Amino acid sequence: MFRIARKKVLNFNTVEYDIEAPLVAGRCRGGQFVILRVDENGERVPFTIADYDRAAGTVTIIVQTIGASTYKLSLKNEGECIADFVGPLGNPTDLNEYENVVLVGGGIGSAVIYPQTAELKSAGKKVTVIVGAKTKELIIHEDDFRARADELFLMTDDGSYGEKGFVTDALKKLLDRGGYDCVFAVGPLPMMRAVCKLTENYGVKTVVSMNSIMVDGTGMCGGCRLTVGGKTKYACVDGPEFDGHLVDFDEAINRSKIYREQEAEHYCRVTGERK
Repeated sequence: MFRIARKKVLNFNTVEYDIEAPLVAGRCRGGQFVILRVDENGERVPFTIADYDRAAGTVTIIVQTIGASTYKLSLKNEGECIADFVGPLGNPTDLNEYENVVLVGGGIGSAVIYPQTAELKSAGKKVTVIVGAKTKELIIHEDDFRARADELFLMTDDGSYGEKGFVTDALKKLLDRGGYDCVFAVGPLPMMRAVCKLTENYGVKTVVSMNSIMVDGTGMCGGCRLTVGGKTKYACVDGPEFDGHLVDFDEAINRSKIYREQEAEHYCRVTGERK
């Protein structure tokens, strides 16, 4: 059993958890992920590692409460335990060869780019961050990004905070300015696709994190398969990060919708709501 050391509500459906998992905390790096089960009858759900504290033996994950399993997790309080917490899985982010990086986070994707700001900054690299969300309330870790990034741009769809527009609007201005050798983008699939289409026009290397449907996290089930550069890859063992210009986003978006009806039905059964 794995104890919830800290639980912090970030907004109406997003919660940050520190999970006591010393073995995972001792080995994990930014970009990797874990798979957890809330209880012994629960499904296996992947979450990217948002932060970790090796001394305290904790791993931080940020979770949107949007389905049955995340709803069950949201009912857990500090001090209570979850059944399983497996990791670290996948390959860590490696941006060492780049000197001037733009980190782009859309929605909950901001949790994934967050660790990279510290790693790049500690390596003496210039770090520019773009965070996008639908509204002000959905922006997370603003203060932490301000403390770590050389430049921070906040974008909201409705203009309620920062600049009105999409992350690609801010990114285009930066690319026009020039001098960037890599873009690392994490967020909804349509957002990452739009970022990659933009950066391709500028010839700037672009890395994306593909949190696909996963079951076992070891490459055995094939649930997280993607087409990258015309070849089949598995997000759990080959990724989760890939060259964004090689990812077949249309296929990935279609596959992400496969279980939408079943997910809605399951969520309604758990919460007691009608579908």
